[in-house]
Amino acid sequence: MENGRQAVNTEAGLDRQPSPEPTGTSGQASPGAARASAAREPVQPVPPPERPTDADLAFERVSVHYPGAPTPALSDVSLRVRGGDVAALLGANGAGKSTLLRVAAGILSPTSGTARVGGSDVATKRRQELAREMAFVPQTEAIAWGFRVRDVVAMGRAPHQGVWMQESAVDRAAIDDALDRCDLASLAERRIETLSGGEQRRVSIARALAQRPRVLLLDEPAAFLDVRHRLGLYRLLADAAARDRIACVVAMHDLDAAARFASNAILMREGRILAAGTPDEVMTPARLEAALDAEVAVGVHAASGERYFLPVDTR
Repeated sequence: MENGRQAVNTEAGLDRQPSPEPTGTSGQASPGAARASAAREPVQPVPPPERPTDADLAFERVSVHYPGAPTPALSDVSLRVRGGDVAALLGANGAGKSTLLRVAAGILSPTSGTARVGGSDVATKRRQELAREMAFVPQTEAIAWGFRVRDVVAMGRAPHQGVWMQESAVDRAAIDDALDRCDLASLAERRIETLSGGEQRRVSIARALAQRPRVLLLDEPAAFLDVRHRLGLYRLLADAAARDRIACVVAMHDLDAAARFASNAILMREGRILAAGTPDEVMTPARLEAALDAEVAVGVHAASGERYFLPVDTR
């Protein structure tokens, strides 16, 4: 695959073939256009876990139909994401991105089809077992009032601990690593309710990383983040996927970040996958317009060589 990127397989058990271009192209390319425990014992970094070679996350003909809804939220979705991949879920509001993540996380049971983690049906796994393998950062969640930042990040280690929730050296290493990677070490002793929305978002992501999951699901994780931390987040996800062999699936609207940091892109519309593969294959003007109902011009930044995406107002 070009650029060393591995395509997402959109049919279970079959190699993906490039999706056909929709007809009626538009939007031509624009080439120019601390309390850190004073006596804390030294610990060694936790090594990346060994991962099997099969798909870490797989959807097999998954459909979801909410009661009373006129159309399905998901229709016959098949998809595979392997450890080391960052898969960007792209599509308009209501395309099915969040529903797909909720099915993967075991929060929502599909009407038909199966979601699997490491080959096992998510629906058959006990909650603690699933939490050892998968972390999910939703769009919004309740604030853990009264807890310090480090305490909240430490909650990510709960699935790996016994009934007494005693923190081990391995737990401390995972917590400290997550704090550092999310630029939160200096805020570790702050109470969570005193943080800004963007800082709270980073705490949620750090907690997920502290779980040391094999599958990481994030629903619009860059919401509320400033430019520096948004770039840092996507760089962190790409690094974590490569270093720890995590299968990372991110629902997002930032086309520039998807093209720059994701190894795979999945375009969704009305509960179906329109196209899946590398960003270069998938994120063309015609396919983006078909998925987003908006004309998007694609250009190349002269200094960096990175592609950029410019919505065009055709009113």
